[in-house]
Amino acid sequence: MECTIRWAGPDTMSFIAETGSGHSFVMDGAPEGGGRNLGPRPMEALLSGAAACTAYDVVLILRKSGMALEGCEVVTSSERASTDPKVFTKIHMQFNIRGRGLKANLVERAVMLSHTKYCSATKMLGFTAEITHDYRLIEI
Repeated sequence: MECTIRWAGPDTMSFIAETGSGHSFVMDGAPEGGGRNLGPRPMEALLSGAAACTAYDVVLILRKSGMALEGCEVVTSSERASTDPKVFTKIHMQFNIRGRGLKANLVERAVMLSHTKYCSATKMLGFTAEITHDYRLIEI
């Protein structure tokens, strides 16, 4: 896996990420740090990536278990250390699973498998942060 980050220039705190899979996105700093709020902060991108990584696993596992899945949303909140390096110290992920005939035991199993076996991102972040989760089933 590869990624190249390019600084957008001397009057900015914007960075363009170009991934090995051929995708690009902008990250930027807060205005009080010299940024112009043109994209997510790098730590927001990191937290979003972890949430997407675990959501990917959960959707894949639930599809394989035959559930009629219509949606999966992960609402993530976090706390960071107060001193540098300001690593994540707590992360909470709420999975909102939408579908028909949802089974709580299968959702709980999918979330646990993601966090304990498959999701590389949450596994790495778990070295500095306490990661908790819950889920809500939304029957449609």
